[in-house]
Amino acid sequence: MRQPYRTTLFASLLVLICAGVLWMAYDWFQGRYLRVFSEHTAVFSGDLLTLPPDLAGPGPIRLVHFWDPACPCNVGNQQHLGELIEHYAPQGVEFYALQKAGSSGQLPENLRAMKPLAALPGAEQVPASPAVGIWDRTGKLAYFGPYSEGLSCNSSNSFIEPILQALENNREVNATHTLAVGCYCSWPEGL
Repeated sequence: MRQPYRTTLFASLLVLICAGVLWMAYDWFQGRYLRVFSEHTAVFSGDLLTLPPDLAGPGPIRLVHFWDPACPCNVGNQQHLGELIEHYAPQGVEFYALQKAGSSGQLPENLRAMKPLAALPGAEQVPASPAVGIWDRTGKLAYFGPYSEGLSCNSSNSFIEPILQALENNREVNATHTLAVGCYCSWPEGL
């Protein structure tokens, strides 16, 4: 009678140890790779944004990507932004990137085709990044705001494709004030 008791005790102890090891592995993975998604509400207003004098005025549709290398929220839209470049650059849309002042870092390889901007008048008023500004062919700001709402951005939840399609079809767009909830990092220095 002692043998089944020992076998049951040994099996129970083994199951308990395995459960403990699995729990520790799960806890380690969660702490290392998963981040809590903290929804931030951001109010985007493009009233003060203008293109630099050498880019202002009539020309192609221009998209400016506002990014901060230290912001983990950039990862959520980089693949989508690369797809936008692949699709719309051959159609004449010009892509620019404005890096947060005082930050250091490089765009991923798939986004290096974007032309860097040293400054953009009114950019100090940008509330959060990642953000995007789109100017139409007349040089008027057509859209300013986030790529999408939520944790990540793709073609199914993006605000950008409909804007670019409308501008390509010569339809007027005026969406320079946006309220959105998503993964954003503060743009102004010191916040």
